[in-house]
Amino acid sequence: MSGRLGKRGRTVDKRHNPPSEEAPLNSDLRSLRDRAPVVIARSRTAPPGAFASANTELDFRRHPRPDAYVPGYAIRRTSAMLDDVDKRDTTGNPRVDGLMSSRIGFIGLGLMGTAMAANLAADGCNVRAYVRRPERINDLQALGVTATTRRSDLFDSDVIITMLPDDAAVRNVFFGPFGISESLRPGVIHLSMSTISTEASAAFLLEHERRGQGYVAAPVFGNPDAARARQLTVILAGNPTSCERCRPVMDSLGQTFVIGTDPTQANLIKLLGNMMTATALEVLGEVVTVLRKRGQDPQQFVDIMTGTMFDSRVHKNYGSRLVAGSFKPGLTMPLALKDVRLALAEAELAGAPMPSVGVVRDRLITGIARGHGGLDWTALGMVASEEAGL
Repeated sequence: MSGRLGKRGRTVDKRHNPPSEEAPLNSDLRSLRDRAPVVIARSRTAPPGAFASANTELDFRRHPRPDAYVPGYAIRRTSAMLDDVDKRDTTGNPRVDGLMSSRIGFIGLGLMGTAMAANLAADGCNVRAYVRRPERINDLQALGVTATTRRSDLFDSDVIITMLPDDAAVRNVFFGPFGISESLRPGVIHLSMSTISTEASAAFLLEHERRGQGYVAAPVFGNPDAARARQLTVILAGNPTSCERCRPVMDSLGQTFVIGTDPTQANLIKLLGNMMTATALEVLGEVVTVLRKRGQDPQQFVDIMTGTMFDSRVHKNYGSRLVAGSFKPGLTMPLALKDVRLALAEAELAGAPMPSVGVVRDRLITGIARGHGGLDWTALGMVASEEAGL
């Protein structure tokens, strides 16, 4: 099969040629879905064109990654898929957007965002990143990422990725006094990969739909090291057509789980998953403190536990970092506290107490008050030690 995408067709102004809701669900693409193991997971009982909902029997499929990452893998796979079907819909647009033909805007070039944008650029994507500080432009260009200090340079994007710290930052970029949403063309997709509240995500969806734009939630599990290694876990939810257009981007970053049509579902899973990590870090910190006060080697304990009952990535990676006192920031304490507060708000809304998460909230507040706010949330172990007089 061809190692590159087919020739691009003419550009169609979607304001005058609105895409049919049924276009991505035609027989060709349904046939493609049946042959390829990498497309959107669907319910066995759902009608054609429908995503599986929380009320149906789901067929969740992990979207496989190769054993070792091969540059351009996602591009070649998309190209191979295109070779098997009629490449164009009735408007002349590609049925499945390829990485090479999409203009990707990126906003939020922190530790995570920089690693993600660099990997997309390495796959041949046309990535243009918005940064506030001009001194970052050369550093990003060295990674293959075109950077700009002008938001207007992103107005012609097909997809705009945000990897921003909180609700307010995302809202300000798109809908604030100098927001870009009014200047974006209809049909552009906002791919929100930030950890934000379900309330904000629902509001963003409505605002984008009102403007004829797409909105997909795709928060990720993983730290900057995982981002660089393309080992992120992406939780994807939104309009099926928009999700399918974003799939090549997701596949370039790690493993993707498509969970439904409501973007808030992805945001809730991300928040609750972070709480599992947060409570694990708290317990690890407490246990390591007990061992140190009793004169035993905590690394020996971590090795035994992670080699038997607790062999998860969280316990292995964070356990050794905690013992070594390595608190180089990935997710800093203030951002972790933001996530904890959002998760507790979701729990209160559901009428489901989370007392263990409440303990983590208090520990994070203590750590920040003691001047540890610039450290990774692994420094919960430091707070536990300090509380014990070490």
